[in-house]
Amino acid sequence: MSSHSNTRTLDSAKLRTRPFTASIILFGGAGVLLFSLALSICVGAANIRLSTVWEAVFHFNPDIMHHQIIKELRMPRAIAGALVGAAFAVSGALMQGMTRNPLADSSLLGVNAGAAFMLAVCFAFFPTMSYMGLMLFCFAGAAIGLGLVYGIGSLAKGGLTPVRLTLAGAAVGALLLALTEGVSIYYRIGQDLAFWYAGGLSGTKWLQIQVVAPWMLGGLAAAVAISRSITLLSLGEEISTGLGQRTGLVKAAGVLIVLLLAGAAVSAVGSIALVGLIIPHIARFLVGVDYRWVIPCSALLGSLLMVFADIGARIINPLHETPIGLIIALIGVPFFLYLITRMKGE
Repeated sequence: MSSHSNTRTLDSAKLRTRPFTASIILFGGAGVLLFSLALSICVGAANIRLSTVWEAVFHFNPDIMHHQIIKELRMPRAIAGALVGAAFAVSGALMQGMTRNPLADSSLLGVNAGAAFMLAVCFAFFPTMSYMGLMLFCFAGAAIGLGLVYGIGSLAKGGLTPVRLTLAGAAVGALLLALTEGVSIYYRIGQDLAFWYAGGLSGTKWLQIQVVAPWMLGGLAAAVAISRSITLLSLGEEISTGLGQRTGLVKAAGVLIVLLLAGAAVSAVGSIALVGLIIPHIARFLVGVDYRWVIPCSALLGSLLMVFADIGARIINPLHETPIGLIIALIGVPFFLYLITRMKGE
C-alpha cells in the first residue's frame, strides 16, 4: 500500500473523531462519577445522608458509627468499583484495538479464566499467601489464559481472525473453568471461590486498594501513553507498518498492559465479564476511532458502569445482596448477541 493511501486512510480516521464530544464526556462524566461515588457510599443496608458522608470525609469522628461504616466499608468499596471498572474497560479497548476484533474482552479471551484458575491454585495450595502474592499469581494465570488462546487461534490455517479468537477463547475458558471447579471440589474450597465466581465488591478493604491501585493506575497511564500507537494499529497492520510503527513492540506493550489491568481487577473483585466488551463500543460510538480519546473515555464510562451496577446490587434486594456479575451480565449478554448478529450480517 502506498504512503499516499496510508495518509488518506489516517486522515479519514481523524475525520471520524469527535474531540469536542469527548471533552464533554470527560468533564461531565467526571462530575457524574463523583456524584455516583457519593451515592454509592450513601446506599446500603443502613442508608446514610449525604451530609453525613461529607462530615465523615472531612471531619472524621471515630466515635460515630456511621463515620466508621463510611470510612472502613463503603469508601473502599466505592473506590474499588471505580478502579476495577476502568481497568476492565481499558483492557477491553486495548484488546479490540490491537486485534481489530469487536468481540475482544478479557473475559472472552481467557484472561479472566486464567486468573481465576490461579486463584483456585492459591486457595488450595497456598492458603496463607499474602494479597500481593495472590495478585502476582493472577497476573501469571491471565498470561497463561491469553497465551493459550493466541496459540490455539494461530494453529488454524489462515491465521488469527476475530471468530477464531473468540472460539479459542471459549474453548480455553471452558477448560480453565473445568480445572478450577475440579480443584475447588477436590480441595473443598468451593465456598472460598464462590465470591470470585459471582464477582462483587463487598468486603473490599483499604489494604486491597493499597495493593492493586498502583498497578491499575500505572496500567491506565501506560494505556494512555500508547493510545496513538493503538489507533494506528487499529487501522490495520499494513497501514501501521507503512507509517513507520514497530507493530511488534506496540503489541507486546499492549498485551502486558492488558495482563496488568485484568489480573489486578480479577484479584480484587473476581471474574466480572463483559465490561471490557460493552464500554469500548460505546466509547467509539460517542467519540470516534482515535484511541487517544477512546481509552480515557472508556476508563470513565467503565467506572460509571461498575459503580452504578454496585449500587443496583445493593438496592434490588437489600437483605441479600445481588452479585454484581449478574447485573453486568444482564446488560452485557444482549449486547454480545447484538454484536454477533451484526458481524454475521457483515
